[in-house]
Amino acid sequence: MFQTMRRKRQELSREDTAAILERRASGVLALAEEGGFPYAVPLSYVYTGDKLYFHCAKSGHKLELIRQNPKASFCVVDQDQIVPEEYTTYFRSAIVFGELRVMEDGPEKRAAIEALAAKYDPEGPADGRKGDRPGVGGAVCSGDENQPYDRKRGH
Repeated sequence: MFQTMRRKRQELSREDTAAILERRASGVLALAEEGGFPYAVPLSYVYTGDKLYFHCAKSGHKLELIRQNPKASFCVVDQDQIVPEEYTTYFRSAIVFGELRVMEDGPEKRAAIEALAAKYDPEGPADGRKGDRPGVGGAVCSGDENQPYDRKRGH
């Protein structure tokens, strides 16, 4: 189903790939447009408990595409070192494939919002991380390893 890496020596372990997802702050989510064209959008996310979460508006193109076809890939670049004398770039990245779901209100969504807030505002007050404050009523999407989202690889 998924292409194997051509250069096996560059493939990262599952642990190294998870470490990239844990330490970085943004990635690119790729979805399929109705006509088959890719739609890729950079976004902030949090990776916790082997799940990826990202927050978005209550409506919009990204959510429409997820509802039409939840299959996605998500790429996080950890290193991008240009090596002019070799005419190359040393990349280190993690790519995750799988299916997304739009989360309904409930404890999992609240925990995801709190994890996002803790990642991007670690000094902020804990009570400001609650999912019921104004402006935090948008959608939260998740991809987890209980779905086909367990295909992680890095290079």
